[in-house]
Amino acid sequence: MINIKVHYNNVEEISSFVVSGHANSGPYGQDLVCAAVSAVTFGAVNAVLEITNAPLHIEQGGEGGYLKIDIPTNLSQDIKEKVELLFQGMLISLKTIERDYEEYVSIHKAKGR
Repeated sequence: MINIKVHYNNVEEISSFVVSGHANSGPYGQDLVCAAVSAVTFGAVNAVLEITNAPLHIEQGGEGGYLKIDIPTNLSQDIKEKVELLFQGMLISLKTIERDYEEYVSIHKAKGR
């Protein structure tokens, strides 16, 4: 199962998120759920980097499928709003995948980093 944990700060902005695991909904290399989650998350991260130049802290790798993104706390208000909007869009897409493939994807909300 792919587990997505989204951490929020005290004003309900995304402060970090972790995507881990594999859907195992199909053969390796043909798993459409894994491909969809990867496309949405990496697309959002790439959009944030390209549009805002925000210095995200990115950890990735491992056999278990792992991506952790920490959003810096010292961003200007303008950049912070753009980052938040792009990652909220990512979350909407991930929730759609979760709704359609709930046996393979689980999203959880958490406080703090």
